[in-house]
Amino acid sequence: MSGEHSELDALQAAYKAAVEQWILAIRKEEELASVDHSVAKIDAWEQAHLDEDEIRSNVLAAKAKYEDALRETIFGF
Repeated sequence: MSGEHSELDALQAAYKAAVEQWILAIRKEEELASVDHSVAKIDAWEQAHLDEDEIRSNVLAAKAKYEDALRETIFGF
């Protein structure tokens, strides 16, 4: 089945990789929220949140591509 659906396999792998990056970004943000209360840490925490949000956007885009390809393969549209 892998050879038959190599495009779907690639899109699924890209989606899963994006999710893994998102998980790491969430953990980084959470880690920064759990340390001292200095201004420098607040800035790093805010940047981690912005990074997480950008990576989440990448996840949503990868998911949409994968879902579109599944619909095309399964339903023909």
